[in-house]
Amino acid sequence: MSTPEQTEHLVLPGVLTASQAAETVAAIAAVQREDGALPWFRGHHLDPWDHTEAAMALDAAGEHEAAARAYEWLARNQNADGSWYAAYHDGDPQQPTDRSLESNFCAYVAVGVWHHYLATGDDAFVDRMWPTVYAAVEFVLRLQQPGGQIGWKREPDGTPVTDALLTGSSSIHQALRCALAIAERREEPQPDWELATGALAHAIRSHPERFLDKNRYSMDWYYPVLGGAVTGTEATARIQEGWDRFVVPGLGVRCVLPNPWVTGGESCELALALWVTGESDRALEILQSIQHLRADGGLYWTGYVFEGNKAVWPEELTTWTAGSLLLAVAALGGDEATTAVFGGERLPVGLEPDCC
Repeated sequence: MSTPEQTEHLVLPGVLTASQAAETVAAIAAVQREDGALPWFRGHHLDPWDHTEAAMALDAAGEHEAAARAYEWLARNQNADGSWYAAYHDGDPQQPTDRSLESNFCAYVAVGVWHHYLATGDDAFVDRMWPTVYAAVEFVLRLQQPGGQIGWKREPDGTPVTDALLTGSSSIHQALRCALAIAERREEPQPDWELATGALAHAIRSHPERFLDKNRYSMDWYYPVLGGAVTGTEATARIQEGWDRFVVPGLGVRCVLPNPWVTGGESCELALALWVTGESDRALEILQSIQHLRADGGLYWTGYVFEGNKAVWPEELTTWTAGSLLLAVAALGGDEATTAVFGGERLPVGLEPDCC
């Protein structure tokens, strides 16, 4: 179990006490398989994005060996083309349950690897993981469209799906910047990645028509800010524009309009986006508002239906929901690695082209 020194920055009034933080970290670690896999919960599936999110939470709590094992799972089980399948039963690499290859799932390894390096200073880890990150980025960029946006996925037969998701592309934008930071650390510049990242940022900021219309989903609202593509006054304005539509005071953030359903993961990610824009007070309020989702044992329910037949739904306690909360708290608590990854410190800037 994490020591109080390791979780000191995870103590936040109205959100986590020291004992609660340690309990949540231990609950995530208890789900991890011996081979490093971090499924949603035992018996459910693992997807590469949420697996990485949970690993980052372990690093934020000082559980660096457990996090490293999670990344080693990705390195061992990467497909020859640089991808991973969208889902594996209980994290078993021999039992993929969804053989589609989602671009944002595959890109996110770069965020986790950079976060782990910043948390540990382990250059040998970066060297081991570089081939994995490189292959993943190359797979993702083969799905980039002429307008800069990233196609959603490849079907199991290899057919590219060129429609782009704003949330997914925003997540990829963050991942590409982390990949570039890793490349710089290794003194292996990747100018093509820089051009691709700039084109993607421009599409996110200036061309909403290049993405599928998913504006009913709260993730499409805040992810351009969380992923670092929309910044400054534009970020503040974007958050303000969607606030009354998505935030349910005292309960959290809606997942999708008009459904009366707040979810823990989206709420914690919005808190991170608020912290990015300098609104730590509102970020704290959001995190405090979802404490009704905390369950015995330290994990968190995915969501809550707050009208009609009010109920926790679905009845699942996921590693990634708890992980997103720990990362949001870590940012507010000043954890160096987490603030650097989500705040953009030590990540490349100014990559957007002057035209298009």
